[in-house]
Amino acid sequence: MTMEGVFSACNMLALVGWLLLLALPRNQRALRIAGTVIPLLLAEVYFVVFVLNVRGSSGGFSSLAGVAQLFANHGLLLAGWVHYLAFDLFIGAWETRDAMARGVPRLFLAPCLFMTFMLGPIGLICYYIVRARGGKDPVGAASES
Repeated sequence: MTMEGVFSACNMLALVGWLLLLALPRNQRALRIAGTVIPLLLAEVYFVVFVLNVRGSSGGFSSLAGVAQLFANHGLLLAGWVHYLAFDLFIGAWETRDAMARGVPRLFLAPCLFMTFMLGPIGLICYYIVRARGGKDPVGAASES
């Protein structure tokens, strides 16, 4: 499969996960698929793409210029993208589970999930704001915060 093919397949797989979170947030099977199965599949793709492309690449993680140089390698750029897909979906699933446990209305959760899907950490911030204003504190959750 080409890198474009891997890119497209990973995007579609992540999209399935996000749709499951939006459509079936209380369904445990859907949550397991969206929050565990799909992120783990993406993590496996990340691992393979990274290992196949890291050897002999220049750059690194110690400076912005080094990261730019590292991501000039399209294989490592693809690995970085898959990394985002996996972690953002994992966080979206956590937001969904947490929202269901705290009684945060789906109407308030949905925009947070969309923001997490599109803008990662900004969506997480949005969820924490919504959670602080719109949910009950389940037994024992106060110690998690």
